[in-house]
Amino acid sequence: MGRGNRLMCIGIPMQLTAVDGIVGHATDRGQPQLLDLSLLPGVRAGDWVLGFLGTAREVLAEAEALLILKALDGLSDIMAGGDGGDAFADLDARKPQLPPHLQAALDAGLATG
Repeated sequence: MGRGNRLMCIGIPMQLTAVDGIVGHATDRGQPQLLDLSLLPGVRAGDWVLGFLGTAREVLAEAEALLILKALDGLSDIMAGGDGGDAFADLDARKPQLPPHLQAALDAGLATG
């Protein structure tokens, strides 16, 4: 399944190529996109943002943006019958983490949060 045939709406990392007021010009794997930047004052050309339904919702570090893109490619590969390659290698050695309030409850010996 290609990147243009998504079945659900998800945030996609995009790099801004230009900013014109609250309009961001960005690329999604080389494809030009327009993004509403009104939620992210102060972003600049070159910044990576998480675009969702035409709106930039979060500024991303480049390393995080590239990990997300790699994971999306892996999901696309799996949906097409592949194995996903090393798209999730950054998660292989990571232990699951509870949200802070649940970890505090567990540390206190409580059965519920």
